[in-house]
Amino acid sequence: MSVTLRTTQGNLKVEVFCESVPKTAENFLALCASSFYTSSPFHRSYPGFMIQTGSPATGGPKVSTSIYGSLFDDDLRPSLRHNARGIISMANKGPNTNGSQFFILFAPAPHLDGRNTVFGKVIGSESMETLAQLEAVEADAKGKVKAEARIEDVTIHANPLAG
Repeated sequence: MSVTLRTTQGNLKVEVFCESVPKTAENFLALCASSFYTSSPFHRSYPGFMIQTGSPATGGPKVSTSIYGSLFDDDLRPSLRHNARGIISMANKGPNTNGSQFFILFAPAPHLDGRNTVFGKVIGSESMETLAQLEAVEADAKGKVKAEARIEDVTIHANPLAG
């Protein structure tokens, strides 16, 4: 399964690991289907590390919710690691605190293995170019994004290679 996140910087095609992390994938895809991520800002960015998004457009960066009515348990798999640019993982505030927020790696981050649930990866050269554009978005020393960067809308595809 895949989705395309249409951002202010371009399209990000994302392969979602549905079979490996079913609860996390179900939450992410249901939020995508409900338009939850429409206008969601990229609110935190650290070039060379990651960029974070997934809060509602009007709720502020501290809001993270799930389809399960509350935050949900980690869906950790040792085989899914933070080992490459473009890996997508759940943002959390500690064990078993997953909601709607997620981040996309700009570089490997093995210190996050076993702490954050990896549930997808960016695929395709156009998407990697968009990721480079997102990495170039201005942020302050605390990671707060200073320029407009947001998810405009989401398209869900049945085939990860679909257009």
